[in-house]
Amino acid sequence: MTSHTILVVDDSRVSRMLVRAIIDHADKKLQIIEANTGEEALTKVKNISTINIAILDLNMPGMDGLMLATELLQYYPNIKIGLLTANIQDMVRQKAKDLGISFIPKPITEEKILNFIYG
Repeated sequence: MTSHTILVVDDSRVSRMLVRAIIDHADKKLQIIEANTGEEALTKVKNISTINIAILDLNMPGMDGLMLATELLQYYPNIKIGLLTANIQDMVRQKAKDLGISFIPKPITEEKILNFIYG
């Protein structure tokens, strides 16, 4: 899985650091782009031709994870998106399903992150 780019977006710095540490430990060759908000994520990936995987927090200030996923899918139709959240309401679950998005339930664990990336 070398030369893949993973986008990690979460307004919690601790959550981003944990996800990055898990990914780095599994494969140091993966490029990781981190962002604090959906808007920041879109700015950071604007000139990147391919993002393979995105791990997005659902609840963030401004653009939430579902809105960001919708935007990312316009630019990267083959992107694999995981919504990192403890909020799995039926409405959220249905919107994610309609977009083809997976859930990664919080709390964050190495097993959950790696199963999403490699599964």
